[in-house]
Amino acid sequence: MIKKIFTPFLFTLLLSVGFTSTVQARTAIDLIDLDVQTISISVLGNVLHVVGAEDEQLSVYSVTGVRVMSVKVDGGDKHYTLNFPKGCYIVKVGNVVRKVSIR
Repeated sequence: MIKKIFTPFLFTLLLSVGFTSTVQARTAIDLIDLDVQTISISVLGNVLHVVGAEDEQLSVYSVTGVRVMSVKVDGGDKHYTLNFPKGCYIVKVGNVVRKVSIR
């Protein structure tokens, strides 16, 4: 009988007195160096205007997925004349993708 009463009492005493631990949350801040590029793509008539895409690959695709043009952009502000039939095209420069329409 004493064993049945003594065991829970001893267990409670050990938990409250002997096993004190402190938990401290550490905040880890990882700084990620993002090379944020603001690439602008616009079309006026059949002229494609690309800003902020120096040294990026420019690709133009038809709506069926066929690549119709691919060049490396060699300046920060470039104009490209698109001699394609009227219609919608997909322009990809770096990670930026836009749908454009040639009229």
